[in-house]
Order: sequence, then C-alpha cells, then structure tokens
Amino acid sequence: MTDFVLVHGAWHGAWCWRRIVPRLWEAGHRAFAVSLTGTGERAHLLSPAIRLSTHIEDVAAVIEAEELQGAVLVGHSYAGMVITGVADRLAGKLAHLVYLDASVPLPGESWSSPHPPHVQEARRKVIAETGAIPPPDPSIFGLAGDDAAWVARRQRPHPGGVYDDPLSFDAVRVAALPRTFIDCSAPALETIMPSRQRARTQPGWRHAEIVTGHDPMISAPDELLGILLALP
Repeated sequence: MTDFVLVHGAWHGAWCWRRIVPRLWEAGHRAFAVSLTGTGERAHLLSPAIRLSTHIEDVAAVIEAEELQGAVLVGHSYAGMVITGVADRLAGKLAHLVYLDASVPLPGESWSSPHPPHVQEARRKVIAETGAIPPPDPSIFGLAGDDAAWVARRQRPHPGGVYDDPLSFDAVRVAALPRTFIDCSAPALETIMPSRQRARTQPGWRHAEIVTGHDPMISAPDELLGILLALP
C-alpha cells in the first residue's frame, strides 16, 4: 500500500483529482487531495496574506496529521514549487516526488522566475490591481466540451502573494529523493517549458509523457493513473 498526496496547480482545487482519488483507493492505496488556502472550497480564504509558505504548510500539515511515512507527493503545475518546499522540510517522510507538468525550481527562484516577460508583466499588473490572478480559459489546458465547462465552473482566482515569493531549499536534500517528471505534450503549456528542459537535462530524473494537455487528471486519467501505479 502506498500513500499518495495530490496537490493541484493554480486556479484548481482538490476537486480536480476526482477521477484519480477513488481509483487509487480501489487499487489498495490511500490518496489525500489537498486544497491549498484560498483555492477550491477554501476560496473564501483568499487574501493578500497568503504566501508560498502558506501552501507549503497546507501540504506539510496533511502529511503530519495523517502520520504518513513513505508517501508519494504529486504536484501539478504551480504545485511543483509547493512540493519542493515540502520535500525540503519533510524529506524523511517521502518516498517519491512527482512533478506533473509542474514547476521545477532552482534554489532562490519564485514561481514567476522562468515565466516569459510578457506573462510576468500581465500577472504582476493584475495582482497589483486585484490581489489575485484570474483563471484562464480551460482551452489552454487542451480541454474542450463538458470537461472545459466543468473546469471553468470550478476554477477560482489564485492568490497573488505566491507569485514572486522566492523558495529557499537544500537542492541536495531534494535531489536525493526519487523524482519523476510527467510531460503533458499536446498542447504543451508555454510556462512549463523551462521546467521540462531542467528535468530532461539535470541528473537523477525519471521521465514519462502523456500525449494530452496540461490537466491530465481530467483529460487522460487512465494514463496518469497507470504512471502513478507503476512508480518504483
């Protein structure tokens, strides 16, 4: 039996894992989907006071409260920042890190650091005006039809205070854990490209690819589940 902790990306919530969580339990494992503060069913807590450290605390608290040992920590998109911070703090409680089309930071970087200048400018402008980053059209995740409508109804603005927060961590400690990068390649999201390249060129990474868009837990749950269940 393996414990999986699933952490969503920006604008999402624990709801996005609905096609994954029950099937992990059915396969004999345990799965815990976290909603980060200010997102999902916790959107009522949206505040400028929310920082990257808040979201790291959210996930670490689940691991501690559930007394997990040897957990597989899965971070989607923005949550690559979060799981890296959690791994730096709780490496001894984790067995594997899965970066699901996710940010792969270097020490001292923020979520914004690898983004193209036009993305940085647009997001900082709206954060200054509203305190949050509004959700995009789900079509950029390769979603259409009922899936796109389902995601559009549930997305919420993402806390702006996390965007430029730098993450300090021990790169050696994090790299000592087994790490898998899952590349979602059709369409490939522009802001993830630097992280894809890092995972391909840095030593120690395992790789998998799903020919789908940025939300594989929605668009390709069978393929994603197969990768998770096959982790060493």
